[in-house]
Amino acid sequence: MTTTITGDTEMQSNRRRFFVSALGTGLAAALPMPSRAQPAYPARPINIIVPFAPGGMTDILARQLAATIQRDLKQPGIVDNRLGAGGIIGADRVAKARADGYTLLVTTTAHVVSPAIVKKLPYDTVKDFQPIALLARTPNVLLVNPTNPARSLAQLLAFARQKGSFTYGSSGTGGTTHLSGELLAAKTGAPLVHVPYKGTALALNDLLGGQIDGAFVDALSAVQYVKAGALRAIAVSTRERVAALSEVPTVAQQGVADYETEIWIGLYAPAGTPTAIVTRLNALAQRAMGAADFRKVLEERGTTAGTLGADAFSGFVKAETAKWQSIVALARIQPE
Repeated sequence: MTTTITGDTEMQSNRRRFFVSALGTGLAAALPMPSRAQPAYPARPINIIVPFAPGGMTDILARQLAATIQRDLKQPGIVDNRLGAGGIIGADRVAKARADGYTLLVTTTAHVVSPAIVKKLPYDTVKDFQPIALLARTPNVLLVNPTNPARSLAQLLAFARQKGSFTYGSSGTGGTTHLSGELLAAKTGAPLVHVPYKGTALALNDLLGGQIDGAFVDALSAVQYVKAGALRAIAVSTRERVAALSEVPTVAQQGVADYETEIWIGLYAPAGTPTAIVTRLNALAQRAMGAADFRKVLEERGTTAGTLGADAFSGFVKAETAKWQSIVALARIQPE
């Protein structure tokens, strides 16, 4: 006679089912969860911070970049002018943004000058930014109102000494337009007095109106006024003359030895931006600056479009930082 112990058999079966279920749950927990597909970049508008007023060289290049984003990436490129503190306010906004390629910075040489003239920046210009592309390079031009009697650098310096001062405007404290005047004053002993503005257009307006004696302005902004006879160019800041202003001698050619300054515009993202996005944005920037019609406009106004890749631009930024630290020291500017 066979006796079946139903309770024990059912209990063993339940235990087996529990064990198998628990084992399955444990394995599922141990396996990686399938990742959600990330939307292709860019999936929304790209914000381009310009830390200077509309109408200047930086703003012009940023808007060309924004137009190329719209055309090639099929997303709006939004230029956001965040003025103040020689470009620091706008740069700080980018430094603290998410490193996802949706917040970019288009700024000038002032970005690498800032560490030499500002005691405490709210960011680290090396550690907090990812250089993407050099956009353009241009000399600075020393301009005066046509009512000014000076027609050469020697006459301008004599005018400044006779008057006791020569006020010159720039696009803001710490940029190369500012330091071009400081370097000239340091090398000649002339009483040049800096008047900072929140953008090139504002400085030009006051120069046209006679509120200041002169201004150092990037060639891209200056050439149209010189060609129209609205302002007079006294000198260019680079070692060589500029084709668009071939009749205007350099500062060095007019007797100030080893004088050279230049302004350049670069594109940055927050540090940590994925390499694939940096590479894509660099290629886009090269297309934007390399457009035949836009390049022609730049060249006609004394400006050369940039051609550096992201790695080369990173090296360029480091070299320029060291160079401008030397110029600031030569001009005896104390950090504030």
